Formats: sequence, structure tokens, C-alpha cells
Amino acid sequence: MNTKLFVGNLSFNTTENDLQDAFAAHGMVTEANLMTDRATGRPRGFGFVTMSSSEEAQKAIEAMNGANLDGRNLTVNEARPREERPAGSFRGGRQGGNRGGYGERH
Repeated sequence: MNTKLFVGNLSFNTTENDLQDAFAAHGMVTEANLMTDRATGRPRGFGFVTMSSSEEAQKAIEAMNGANLDGRNLTVNEARPREERPAGSFRGGRQGGNRGGYGERH
């Protein structure tokens, strides 16, 4: 069964190929993804690597957690399932009511 790993503290210069090559030394990589900002397309400094088995994933965690890649010491651990957020929710701010001064008269 595939096991997904979280990889943090990545250099903004690291590519998905770099990530795949680094982890391939510890087992079969089925997928490597870097997370990017939706608005700018710039890297966010973390990504995910999917290993083909839990044994390979454990070997990769032991070898790569704290290892240097592109001048940065990586943080590697098993990825947790993504938390579901209620539809229509957003971070910060107030919902409804005050529209920040747009279209309001006092």
C-alpha cells in the first residue's frame, strides 16, 4: 500500500524531479508534488512524496528527516489526512456584516 510523506523546509529552488530523485534512493517513489501558491504560482516550501510501501516510507523518513537538500535541512514525516473544512469557510476576518467600508454609508 502506498504511503504519503510530508516534506517540509524545502528550498524554493527544489523541483519535483529533485524531490523524486532524493527519495528514490530509499525506495520506489510513485508520486512527488510540490505545493505552490494558487495566486502567484510560487513554491510554498513544502510538498508530498508517495512511496510504494510503508516499509520504504519508513526507510525514507529515517534517512531524509534532517537531511540536507539544496542547502536546507528537511522535515519528513508521514502525512496526516487533510482536515475537511466546512463549505464556504475561509481563514480570518468576519463573516457577513461589516464589508470593510465598501458600499456602506454612515
